[in-house]
Amino acid sequence: MKADSILRGDEGMWPLNMVPKERIRKLYRANVDDAWLMRVQRASVRMNNGGSASFVSPNGLIATNHHVAADVLYSLSSERRNLMRDGYLASSKAKELKAPQLEVNVLWEIEDVTDEVESSLKGVKSLKDRQKKRRAAIARIEKDSKDRTGLRSDVVTLYNGGLYHLYRYRKYTDVRLVFAPESAIASYGGDIDNYEYPRYSLDVTFFRVYENGKPIRSPEWFRWSTGAPVMGQALFIAGHPGSTDRLTTYDRIRLMRDEGMPKLMDYIHRQEVLLQQFSGRSPEHARRADDRLHSIQNVRKRYAGQLAAIQSTPFTEALRRREDLFRREISKRPKIKKKVGRAWEEVAAASAYFSKRRNEYLIFEGGRGFNTRFFSLARTIVRLAEEDTKPNARRLEEYGEARRESLLDRLYSPAPIYKDLEEHLFTDALRYLVETLGFNDSDVVRILKGRPVEEVAREYIARTKLDSVAERKRLVRGGAKAVRSSKDPFIQLALLVDARARKIRKLIETNVETVIEDAYGRIARGLFEVYGNALYPDATFTLRLAHGFTTPYGFRKVPEPKYSTIGGVFAHGALHEHQGPWKLPPSWEKNKKVLQKDRSAFNFLTSHDTHGGNSGSPVFTKDLKITGLLFDGLVETQGGDSFMYMSEAREHTVCVHTQGILSVLKKVYKAKALVRELMGK
Repeated sequence: MKADSILRGDEGMWPLNMVPKERIRKLYRANVDDAWLMRVQRASVRMNNGGSASFVSPNGLIATNHHVAADVLYSLSSERRNLMRDGYLASSKAKELKAPQLEVNVLWEIEDVTDEVESSLKGVKSLKDRQKKRRAAIARIEKDSKDRTGLRSDVVTLYNGGLYHLYRYRKYTDVRLVFAPESAIASYGGDIDNYEYPRYSLDVTFFRVYENGKPIRSPEWFRWSTGAPVMGQALFIAGHPGSTDRLTTYDRIRLMRDEGMPKLMDYIHRQEVLLQQFSGRSPEHARRADDRLHSIQNVRKRYAGQLAAIQSTPFTEALRRREDLFRREISKRPKIKKKVGRAWEEVAAASAYFSKRRNEYLIFEGGRGFNTRFFSLARTIVRLAEEDTKPNARRLEEYGEARRESLLDRLYSPAPIYKDLEEHLFTDALRYLVETLGFNDSDVVRILKGRPVEEVAREYIARTKLDSVAERKRLVRGGAKAVRSSKDPFIQLALLVDARARKIRKLIETNVETVIEDAYGRIARGLFEVYGNALYPDATFTLRLAHGFTTPYGFRKVPEPKYSTIGGVFAHGALHEHQGPWKLPPSWEKNKKVLQKDRSAFNFLTSHDTHGGNSGSPVFTKDLKITGLLFDGLVETQGGDSFMYMSEAREHTVCVHTQGILSVLKKVYKAKALVRELMGK
C-alpha cells in the first residue's frame, strides 16, 4: 500500500534527511536536492525558548516572531524602560542589546545511530531494563559526540523508537536584540483576535548572533522577498514543531476528551484568572505579569481548539477510521502483526494508569503544587547536586553531561524575578496543593505546619536568596554539601519533596511512558514496514520541512479573504472603535495618513502542516526567498495540528508577510540600516 493513499495533500513534517524529494518534485515542480536541503538546514535556527527563526543576512541577522522574543523583551525591560510597550531599534551594532538567557541552535549534521542504540538492547527482555540500557546508550552517544566535535549533540527518537538520529548543533549564546515593534501592533487584537482571521499583526523581531564579540558570518541565509502573495504559490516552511501525537490511539483520545483535557482546561483557566488579578493592581503589576498572562491565554485558546476537535464526532470518527486502516494493513502481514502484538490495548491500559495518578504526578514532578520560578531553580540545583554524583549513563536525562552547559546557561540567567508576582503565584499553588491532596497529606502537613498558605508563601519568598545568580552559582559549586546545608526555604522545600517527586516520576516512566513508548514503537515499526519512511515521524522540536501553498481563508466570509494589508489595520480597528487591544501605538497613529493608503501585504495564510514550536519559522519559495514568518494557526485547526492533518483546504497557518514588514520598517520606524541589510545593500 502506498503512503500517498493515507497522506492528505500538503501533510507532513519531514526531517531534512527524510524529505520526499520525488513527491515534492511532482507536486510543486521544485528540485529539492541535497544541496538545497543543506542550505535550508543551515539557514534555519532553533530558539531555546520554544520557537524558530532563520538567518536573513550574511551578518548573523535572524528574524523570528515578536511573541517568541517576548521573554527576552520582558527580561530587558524595567519600570522605566518598557521594550514591550515601546519597542526597540538599535541605532548601530554597538546599541544591540544582549539577550540574557537566549540560546540559538543551528543544525549542522545528522547521523543515523539506530544500530548503535539497538545493539545495546540485544537480549534485554524487560521493559524496565530496556529503558535503562537505551538511556545509557543515548547518554554515551551524546557525550562522545560532544567531546569529539564540540557541537551540542542530541539523540532524537523518531517513530517512537523505530529510528534514532544524532543531531549536532552549532550553539550560540551571545544573541543581541536589533529591532522589536511595540506589542500593541505585534499582537494587534490581543487574545480576542488570537487564532482568528483576518489578522493584522506585525509579529516580527530581529536579533543578531555574535561569537567572540563579533557578528558571525551566517552559514546560509534566506534572501528577502518584496513581492505580494500569489494564491496557489508553492511555499516551504522550515521550523521546529513541538511534540505531536499523530500515532495516538482512538481509546487514548477518548480518555483525553473525557478526563485529561477538561482537567487541563480547568487548571489553565485558574492560572489565567490568577494572573489577571495580579495585573489589575497597577500598570507595573500588569507589565510584570504580561508575559505569563499572554502565554497562558495562548495555551488556553490552543487547547480549547484541540478539545473542541476531539469532542467532534466527525473528527474522532476520522481518527478511528485511520486507526482501523492501520490495523487492517498490519493484520494482513502475520509477521508484522506478531511483532505489534496488543500494542493498542497496552496504550489504553497505561493511559488509564496515568489517569489514576495524574494529580500526584502533576503536583510533585510537574511542580503545580509549587508554581514559582524559585522552586524551579531550587529543584534544578538540588537535582544537579545529586545527579552529578552518578555515572553519566545513570543520570536523569536532562542532567546528562552533553546537556549540562545549556542547563547551566538557563539556571544562571540574569533575567529579573519579581518577588511580588512569585508570592502571588506560590500562594495559589499551595492552595492548589491543599485542595487536591487534602490537609492530612503528609507533605502538606510538613510544608504548612498548620499555618495559613498566605503566611507560608510570604515567608518563603521573603527569605529566599535564589533571585541572586551569585547564590545559585555558589550552591552549584558547593555541590551536595552546600545544598544539604542551605537554609534557603526553597532549597529545603525541593529537598523535602524530591523523594516523592522522583518516586511518582519513576512510576509514570515505568508504567506509562515506557509502556506507551514501547507500544507506539511497535505500532510505528509496523507502519514503517508497511509504508517505509514515506510516512513522516511525529514532531520532536527538531528541524522539519513542510510544503504547501498560499491559500485563502476556508471557513467563513471575511472582509479580506486572500490577505490583509497594512492599510486594512485601520478599518479593522474602527470595528472596535480603536479601543483595548485594537488601539494602535503612537508611531502608527503618527503615520496614519501614509499607512492608510498602503496596500502592502500584511498577514496571509498557507496550507502547511505545522504545530507549536513553528512560531517564527521562515516561509520561503523554492528559490529560497523568504516571503514571511509563520506566527499563528486558527482555532478551527488546532486538533488537526496535534492529532491528524485534516486537508489543505482546512489547514491554515497565519504568517506575517515580508512585503509589509519592509514597508513599515521604512515608513514607521525609519530603520534605514536594517532595510539596507535585508535588501542586501
